[in-house]
Amino acid sequence: MRSEMRLRSLFLLSLAAALSSAFVISPPHMWTKLILTHHWPTTFCSMEHCHPNISYWTLHGLWPDKGILCNSSWHFDPSEIEDLLPDMEKSWPDLLNPASVEFWKYEWHKHGTCAAKAATLNSQHKYFSKALELYHKVDLDSILKKFDIIPSDKYYKFSQIEGVIENFYGVKPKIQCVHPSKNADFQILGQIEICFHPDFTLLDCEKEFTLETISKADWDILNLMGVDKPSGFSVCDHDTPVYYPPLHTTTLTY
Repeated sequence: MRSEMRLRSLFLLSLAAALSSAFVISPPHMWTKLILTHHWPTTFCSMEHCHPNISYWTLHGLWPDKGILCNSSWHFDPSEIEDLLPDMEKSWPDLLNPASVEFWKYEWHKHGTCAAKAATLNSQHKYFSKALELYHKVDLDSILKKFDIIPSDKYYKFSQIEGVIENFYGVKPKIQCVHPSKNADFQILGQIEICFHPDFTLLDCEKEFTLETISKADWDILNLMGVDKPSGFSVCDHDTPVYYPPLHTTTLTY
């Protein structure tokens, strides 16, 4: 117990020290939350019919909570993040087309151009490097393993997974699952969001989207995320067992 408390304290101190100089005062009408989104490659590829050889949580994106496609004239230029590419390829891979930059281009156009309203994220290099920095500081994959949440053929209680994340980071995550069918007796762990204030300090994530907080334009993102589809990611049900599939699983069928 003492070592676990020490690990959490070291994490929080490290995160605070690394990000303390990045305080941001948000101008009016700007986003108020950043969502660091991780996805589990096995679950993602069971839906998209790709074949990952990755057994760790990868970065899906860093998303501000307001706006999409904020500056369509600001084109993605991979030469601006050339020094980041080795880490991008490992931590933020395109699971569908590993040799392509299209995934990063898409994330920049949809989310990066909106995040860039903040001075700390107002270039492609700042945006992608900050996403990678937060991903490594959070180190979700290692923390889940540390507390014995590992891919397995057994089912977990939702409260086990949520409890580990909430207790360690001190904030509520948003955990999303795939629901194979309406009356399925299990759900499949697929995506985990950790949220931040504009100054990059940790923040509780909202559990659910609501009609009041979603603009008409934002439905595009929700559709792409599969939130409104039975086979897509949606907030996990608290009472349904959670399957965290190992890399080489054959039981994911829809």
